[in-house]
Amino acid sequence: MLRLFFHTQLQLGFAQAAAAALVALLVIILARRRQIHLETETLIAMVRGLVQIIAVGSILVILLRAPRWTSGFLLGGMIVAAGATSARRAKGIPDAFRVSAWSIAFGAGSVIALMTLLGVIDTAITSLVPVGSMLIANAMNTNGLALNRFRSDVLAHVGEIESALALGAEARTSVTPYVQASFEASLIPAIDSLRSLGIVWIPGLMAGILLSGARPVYAAIYQFVVLAMIFAASGLTSLTSSALIGGRIFSPAQQLLLQPGR
Repeated sequence: MLRLFFHTQLQLGFAQAAAAALVALLVIILARRRQIHLETETLIAMVRGLVQIIAVGSILVILLRAPRWTSGFLLGGMIVAAGATSARRAKGIPDAFRVSAWSIAFGAGSVIALMTLLGVIDTAITSLVPVGSMLIANAMNTNGLALNRFRSDVLAHVGEIESALALGAEARTSVTPYVQASFEASLIPAIDSLRSLGIVWIPGLMAGILLSGARPVYAAIYQFVVLAMIFAASGLTSLTSSALIGGRIFSPAQQLLLQPGR
């Protein structure tokens, strides 16, 4: 009977996944009609996402019985993967992966370590890994937004930057406005999430805490705590990434390396 239940539940899960994927593909088809081509990237992302989350779910079943210290290795692997993912948004920028990985490790890692030491995040794998993964994932998205915005702004203002360099401006000074703009833009999702919490959306974590039997007020407060940690991790990541990436688009002779078409 139990085996039949899980078999039926698995079939239901795949049916729901297929329905959600069809809705996503419909959006891509509508975008294609406006000459916006994201078909390949979206299909690959959905397939990879489904395979990866199933694999992680299977691995977590094993890890839940492992010693607590193993969560560090899992979070470290997530940071490396997050660095590789967000670096793809910085095509043409030298050392994009290294910058992304170190920025996410410092931003998300610092917040995870501090909050764990303060007792805000429980050291149990069932708590540390899910909460830590949320911080890393949001730091990854923020870093990707920052790098993508910085890259786009630099490519759109190559003439102004090279003119400033020709007039004797320092390399970092010539791109300071674009560094600042990329940092501000990257934090918009995190700020809006905090601003709209409880009004526009009720996060799933809060619902899960309520279902576990916790008091509603505590569930609400802890959800705010998680979003505040996400903002801190994202902000530190973006600050670090912005500080590191500004000088990497110039040669030792202070020539701009990031050029259209390269």
